[in-house]
Amino acid sequence: MSFQTTAPAMSRQPASPLRRILGALTWPLTPDAFVESLLPQAPVAARGRVERIEPNGPDAATITIRCPRGWRGHRAGQFVNVGVDVDGVRHTRCYSISSAPERGDGRFTITVKAIANGRVSRHLVQALEVGDTLSLGEPTGEFVLPAVLPERLLMIAAGSGITPIMSMLESLQAQDRLGDVVLIHSAPLPGTMIFGAALERMAQRHSGLTLQRYYTRHGGDTHQPGEHNGRFDAGQLDTLCPDWRERATWACGPDALLQNLERHFERAGVAEHLHVERFRPRLRPGAAADAETAQVTFGRSAVRACGNGAQSLLELAEASGLNPEHGCRMGICHGCTATLQSGRVRDLRSGEIHDEAGDLVQVCVCAPVGDVEIDL
Repeated sequence: MSFQTTAPAMSRQPASPLRRILGALTWPLTPDAFVESLLPQAPVAARGRVERIEPNGPDAATITIRCPRGWRGHRAGQFVNVGVDVDGVRHTRCYSISSAPERGDGRFTITVKAIANGRVSRHLVQALEVGDTLSLGEPTGEFVLPAVLPERLLMIAAGSGITPIMSMLESLQAQDRLGDVVLIHSAPLPGTMIFGAALERMAQRHSGLTLQRYYTRHGGDTHQPGEHNGRFDAGQLDTLCPDWRERATWACGPDALLQNLERHFERAGVAEHLHVERFRPRLRPGAAADAETAQVTFGRSAVRACGNGAQSLLELAEASGLNPEHGCRMGICHGCTATLQSGRVRDLRSGEIHDEAGDLVQVCVCAPVGDVEIDL
């Protein structure tokens, strides 16, 4: 769906002498267009062309995108908001950039894993074509390596959690700074491990990179060093990486893995060594139990829907056919902020209640408490 704005008709006046002189200086642009060309482009208007799509396991793909004009680049580990039209509706999701900033050819990659009910992820993996364009926000995120690099690193990933870590590893390799790194990576089966072959090649080139791979659904024998059947647990770190307490650690993956690591590092008294990246907001314990039936009115759209206290306002709006503006879906970017008109909403992360008309709430992490009207 496209929108067209029509400006009111205006009488055309002869150009002044000064404007004619300026027009000659800025030709072929008008003076106004020339000034506009000097201004930074709005990030929401940036569009990148898809130039390559490579399978990365049976249900994932690495998508190469040409950087749009004005792209300021990224730091290894950051993510970008990606907008795509699916069945005539624009959807926005955030994806970690999986390539190094040092790539230098005007392109970057995202690596997307198709999830069972993921409308956007399945479209990107299964239906996207070379030549399509995607809308892009600016790269953001704090899951990055420091300027002064620790001598020893520990990196832990599961599933698509490897994508920001792969960007870090590629960046260190490009800078010739890939030294003592232990990487623990989990996947259901050897053939489903995202970047499995690329990491193997990287480890062969760099003796300081140690791979420990876990296959959660693999019942056969593992014959290669560093391969394990079953699920990784933080309690195994003493065996896998005996000096883990002294290493700076970056971890990304499912929330269960990250919580397991957080508890383990906290008990060891080295919680400050652990840096984590979540793909979903961390909900407070018991958030799913607040399933009180609620009537939600999206005032601006004149749409009503029946929700509950365990479903975010954003999810309810999308299920009702709306497409509110949003970004990270985790309460980080504030791209989904809307005005509460009446009723009460609860922040699913903290349990905080917002109940004053005029409060600005993040619809991606807030759920209704009883009947609610929101300005969407």
